[in-house]
Amino acid sequence: MTSTSPGYSIIIRVHVAPQVHASGAVVSAVSRAGAVVTALDMIDPTPGMVTLDISCDARDAEHVNSIRAALDALEGCTVDKVSDRTFLTHIGGKIEISVKVPMRNRDDLARAYTPGVARVCMAIAKNPEVVRNLTIKRNTVAVVTDGSAVLGLGNIGPAAAMPVMEGKAALFKRFADVDAWPICLDTNDVDEIVRTVQLLAPGFGGINLEDISAPRCFEVEARLRELLDIPVFHDDQHGTAIVVVAALRNAIRLTNRKIEDLKIIMVGAGAAGASVASLLVKSGVKDITLFDAGGAINKNRTDLDPHRTKMLEWTNPRNLTGTLQESLAGADVFIGLSAPNLLTGDDIATMAPNAIVFALANPDPEVNPVEAAKHAAVVATGRSDYPNQINNVLAFPGIFRGLLDAGAHKINDKVLLAAADAISSCVADSELSPVYIVPSVFHPEIGNRVAAAVAAAVR
Repeated sequence: MTSTSPGYSIIIRVHVAPQVHASGAVVSAVSRAGAVVTALDMIDPTPGMVTLDISCDARDAEHVNSIRAALDALEGCTVDKVSDRTFLTHIGGKIEISVKVPMRNRDDLARAYTPGVARVCMAIAKNPEVVRNLTIKRNTVAVVTDGSAVLGLGNIGPAAAMPVMEGKAALFKRFADVDAWPICLDTNDVDEIVRTVQLLAPGFGGINLEDISAPRCFEVEARLRELLDIPVFHDDQHGTAIVVVAALRNAIRLTNRKIEDLKIIMVGAGAAGASVASLLVKSGVKDITLFDAGGAINKNRTDLDPHRTKMLEWTNPRNLTGTLQESLAGADVFIGLSAPNLLTGDDIATMAPNAIVFALANPDPEVNPVEAAKHAAVVATGRSDYPNQINNVLAFPGIFRGLLDAGAHKINDKVLLAAADAISSCVADSELSPVYIVPSVFHPEIGNRVAAAVAAAVR
């Protein structure tokens, strides 16, 4: 059974008899139904009836119905309505534009707009480089998607992708004071995406590609990097890779290993998987084998596309051909970026002593984290309700803060590895433990450290 989640938080308005409220029966009924009560607010107390708002975390829509039924069955209690707090959060969108300069009178307008603005326009026309200092370009990122690979939801289209892109923009602002804007494109055509972003680029200091399906995302990023003079970063690829490398560095620090000695088995060769594997190799890993739906990516397979064939140049040095479970035996590290419930605790037990398991499929990981922890020294997931969450928010806000501060035109592997080093350094030796190998996204230094490391690498 899945656990309750703040992502499925509800407010239930009930009318109850005073004696029922005083007895605690309402809270007890909600708790017995399996919900987690987070707040209880009295809205309208009267001698004969009390109106309450009960805030609680549920599991899913079916669970909400069972919570409501439990309250309806309580004598002296009537449910008025149930509100979904997640939907309430999104009403009207999550971001807005604000004005930074005063607009109080004609004098202000003359400088911020016409006629004064014309002088600034001509200064940029004569010297295009000053656009970074004289416009929002110096602090603005476009969050670009075609809606083809949104979270774990698949190709749901640009309109349905908007809430995620808005959320991404909100995270940019909250964690790095970067002004980001969602750009959701109504096309899956690579040429159209590239050309559209190229046309929009003059108004932005960086491009964050998001939720574009593989293998198209590789071509989109590569072409835009060639065409544009601002950094282009596909977060699904590189953000994940940076945080995985940072977490692995701390995990091997904890288990007294060297990165060049690791034997890594990895499942998932899509956008994130390919980038994670590539960055691991660039950080010193020498033995990593990738699995996809067809099994181990090895020299004997005849069904590999050019993308996977290229991977063989730097993966599977032992040319493993067995099943995932067979290949896992004796491995130091398992990294999953694929599908739920591929492995059991018994499979993890065959790994090397003090094994490291990163089961990152969301919302359900490749192996049950509780079962994996019985046999592995370190377990990480992509979920917030287990220790060691591998979360891209640790990376992308600080990365773009650093890129923008340095006036970067490009991004490279040196920058990515510098970001990974900065993230791992936020966990001190005294703090390092099996349940703390990556810092919290709310770590007070994470954004500044990543930004400083990235800016230094650029410069």
